[in-house]
Amino acid sequence: MPLNSRPPRRIAIIGSGFSGLCLGIQLKRLGIDSFTIFEKADRLGGTWRENTYPGAACDVPSFSYCFSFEQKTDWSRKWAPQSEILDYMEDCAKKYDLLRHIRFSTEVVGASWDDAAAVWRIRTAKGEEVLAEVLVAGVGQLNRPNMPKLRGAENFKGVSFHSARWRHDVDLTGKTVGVVGNAASAIQFIPQIAPKAGKVYIFQRSANWMVPRNDLAYTDDQKRRFARNPLRTRLYRWLIYFQHEMNWPVFRRISFLSRRMADAAETYMRTTVTDPKLREALVPDYPIGGKRILISDDYYAALNRENVEVVTSGIDHLDENAVVTKDGRSIPVDVLIYATGFESTAFLAPMAIRGRDGHLLQDEWAGGAKAYLGISVAGFPNLFLMYGPNTNLGHNSIIFMIECQANYILDCLRKLDETGASAIDLRRDVMDEFDAIQQKELQHRVWASTGKSWYKNDAGRITNNWSGSTIRYWWKTIRADPKLYQLEIRRSSSISEDAAATAADPAHRAA
Repeated sequence: MPLNSRPPRRIAIIGSGFSGLCLGIQLKRLGIDSFTIFEKADRLGGTWRENTYPGAACDVPSFSYCFSFEQKTDWSRKWAPQSEILDYMEDCAKKYDLLRHIRFSTEVVGASWDDAAAVWRIRTAKGEEVLAEVLVAGVGQLNRPNMPKLRGAENFKGVSFHSARWRHDVDLTGKTVGVVGNAASAIQFIPQIAPKAGKVYIFQRSANWMVPRNDLAYTDDQKRRFARNPLRTRLYRWLIYFQHEMNWPVFRRISFLSRRMADAAETYMRTTVTDPKLREALVPDYPIGGKRILISDDYYAALNRENVEVVTSGIDHLDENAVVTKDGRSIPVDVLIYATGFESTAFLAPMAIRGRDGHLLQDEWAGGAKAYLGISVAGFPNLFLMYGPNTNLGHNSIIFMIECQANYILDCLRKLDETGASAIDLRRDVMDEFDAIQQKELQHRVWASTGKSWYKNDAGRITNNWSGSTIRYWWKTIRADPKLYQLEIRRSSSISEDAAATAADPAHRAA
C-alpha cells in the first residue's frame, strides 16, 4: 500500500550500506522519491567498501547475502568475495535509480529533534543544516575500526594500519609482518599474505572456534540454471536459510548440539594443524558460539607454514621496530597489521543525536545501547535505526534482519499517513519492558558465559545480539502496533518553504 502523505514526507537516511540501500529501494518501489541517503564517503557500500584486505569475503553463503527481492543468480562462488558484493550493491543502486538520491562526501555529525516543527534538524560536517520529518540511521554496527591502546604504539617506526584501512601501497614481499588479532578478518588475509611475506607473527589473545568453509566455485552451467529457474533459486536460498537457522539451538546452550558442533570444530583443527603444541593453543576456553564462530578452509593450513608463528604470550608494548611480549620476548617486525575489529557497542557514535528536550542519545545509552526491536527509541520521535542494538546474528544472514527492519519502518510511516500524525514516538514503558525481557533472555544465551567480546560493552551488557531466532524477529516486525507508540498530530506550518531545507533535494545547501 503506497504512502500518500501530502506534501511528501522528507526522509533522511544515513549510510549507503545494505541498510540504506534496502530502505531506499523499498521506498522507490512504493513510488516515494522524497528521501536522501547521506554518505560520508565518495562511494556507496558501507563495510564492503571499507574492507578491501586480501581475501575479504562474506561469511554467509552468497545466495542468502543479497536482497530477497533482487536475487543475484550468477555469484562466482558459494562464499562471495568483497569485490563481487560491492558490485552487486552498486548494480542495485543503479537499477533502482538510487544514485540521484545519494549525497556522497556528506558526513552527518548530528541531528536535533525540533518538537515545535516536528522535524529533524540534521547537521553535516560542512556546516549545512538539512530538515527532514523522518531520520533513519543505517550506519550499522561495524563501521569504525577499533584500534587497541598498546603502550608505546606512538614509538613504532614501521608501517602500521588496520585491516579495514588496508594499505595496498605497502608491498609485503619478504617483510616481517606482525598481525594483532586472529578473528574474522585475520583468518581471511593471513593465508593470502603468508606465501609472500618473509615471516608472519600472529599475536593471539584467545583462540577461536572455527569450522570449514567448504567453498566452491559455481560453474557456468549452474549459473545458467539458477538464472532460468527462479523457483529453483528461491528454494536453494531457503535451503541455505533453514540450514543456518538450525544452528540457533547452539546459542541457546543446548548441550547435545553444542558438544556436537564443538567436537566437529576441534576435530577439523586437530586433523589440519600439524604441531601438537600449537593445537593446544588453538583450543578455545569458552563455549562454542560465545564469540563469533569463524569459517575458513585455509587458515589452519597457513599455520603449518614454516614462516608463520602464533604468539600467545600477549603484547606488553611496542618499541621502534618490534613487538615486546609479556614474557619479555622482543619480536622485530617491519609491518604491523591490526586485525582488531570494530568499535561495535558505541552505536551511532560519533554523531550527536538529540531527541525531545535536547536529550542526547548517548546519555540515553549511558548503560548500553537499547531500542525496541533495535529500531525505535523512546523520546526520539520519527527516528528509526537499522542494524541497531540487539539485532546482530551469530548464525544467519543479517540481510534477513535488515529487510525485516525496512518493512517495519515502512509500516510506521504508513501509520503516520493513515492517522495524519506528524510524529510517532515509542512509549517509554514499552521500551523498558522490551529491554528487560531481552536482557533476561540473553542471560540464558551462550554469549553471557563468555568474557570479553564485541557483542558486549565494557560493563558486560550484551548490546549487539538478538536473543531469539530470526523467525521470531520476522514475526515481531511484520506489523508495527500503533498501541506501542504515541502518534501526535501537531504538524507545524511555522517554517517557511525557503527555510525548510528539504532532505529530498540532494542539491540543497544551507548555511
